[in-house]
Amino acid sequence: MASFQITGGRKLKGDILPQGAKNEALQILCAVLLTKEPVVIHNIPGIRDVNQLIDLLGDLGVWVTKIGTSSYRFQASDVDLDYLETDTYKRKAAALRGSVMLLGPMLARFKKGRIPRPGGDKIGRRRLDTHFLGFEKLGAQFNYDPNDGGYYQVDAGNLRGAYMLLDEASVTGTANVLMAAVMAEGTTTIYNAACEPYLQQLCKMLNSMGAKISGVGSNLLTIDGVSELMGTEHTMLPDMIEIGSFIGLAAMTQSEITIKNCRIPELGIIPDQFRRLGIQMEFRSDDIFIPAQEHYQIDSFLDGGMMTVADSPWPGFTPDLLSIVLVTAVQAQGTLLIHQKMFESRLFFVDKLIDMGAQIILCDPHRATVVGLNRQIPLKGIRMSSPDIRAGVALLIAAMSAKGTSIIDNIEQIDRGYQHIDTRLNAIGAEIVRL
Repeated sequence: MASFQITGGRKLKGDILPQGAKNEALQILCAVLLTKEPVVIHNIPGIRDVNQLIDLLGDLGVWVTKIGTSSYRFQASDVDLDYLETDTYKRKAAALRGSVMLLGPMLARFKKGRIPRPGGDKIGRRRLDTHFLGFEKLGAQFNYDPNDGGYYQVDAGNLRGAYMLLDEASVTGTANVLMAAVMAEGTTTIYNAACEPYLQQLCKMLNSMGAKISGVGSNLLTIDGVSELMGTEHTMLPDMIEIGSFIGLAAMTQSEITIKNCRIPELGIIPDQFRRLGIQMEFRSDDIFIPAQEHYQIDSFLDGGMMTVADSPWPGFTPDLLSIVLVTAVQAQGTLLIHQKMFESRLFFVDKLIDMGAQIILCDPHRATVVGLNRQIPLKGIRMSSPDIRAGVALLIAAMSAKGTSIIDNIEQIDRGYQHIDTRLNAIGAEIVRL
């Protein structure tokens, strides 16, 4: 198990380039199974979750060729379905939450799919019902037998288009059902579909492969099934979660940072939410410039009520950035209520911030009130452990703003979502040592 040793109080200055979007990558990579022709993907982040999925595709028989630093060529012309029965597949797929999205492409092209119960962040219950209810609507049979090693199995002799109302606007659930539906016979209508930029990117890629998907960017997708898909070339978006993390980091550490090539129109309300914390920023072409700020003040509602930041499906605020907003508010002027609606365990890292000197009241598993210190009291360095990807980076931001030295254990969680984060931050003035 590796750790970060962080010397706090360093002000950063310079340019930083966000990696490719992690959450998009997991969908896009699974989609290469839909065709036997070559698929070239650019701007793939070199992070643990993505690398594990690429490794798993290679084991399945996909020809994988790296091109340059962040581009790959995939060709799934000779997929080995027998590999799905092996212990190696079970071990590797179970360690990766994104492996569940292999099911849709396998079901569409090979009429069957099989995965062990997947892993991922321990941030609360993350049910998979949406995926399997959607598959069943398309005519697949679903089976889960805990006595059979805990495998999820789907089979379909012939997928047929159907009307469905998803029980939740799940990003991975929408992606999985969408990938199964593109090669189903007839027309599929998906209401309450997720419409995050990741999903829009997947739709654009599938359409470039010959799929017929309309309603992209809305919560109503219509898919006219086709018999086969072609190869394509696709470039992924920059990671909007990393961009938001850098905005919060700049404010907390009083740093002057330029975040490069942000694809600002795809960020939705993310910049505005950070502006509500009082953080100044300038859009310079497609870059975001964050000036060094000694103080930043949280807005209040028109009636003087406490500002609330809550997560909701896109185009609402993404839950992946609530941890970053929470930690950024620690040194703001004012009070903020964080309402994490989707996951019941994602706020439990705040006890570490309280140990560092933050004034936070954990109201219940879903809500926390942050009373900003306004830099009158510095955080102090401590030893802590990263419970999940986003909480790990929130703790890293706190440590970089604190007085003294902090150690964060279990940084494998951070590595799952942030590419060489220590190296990139050290290049603009941080002092992070990987132990």
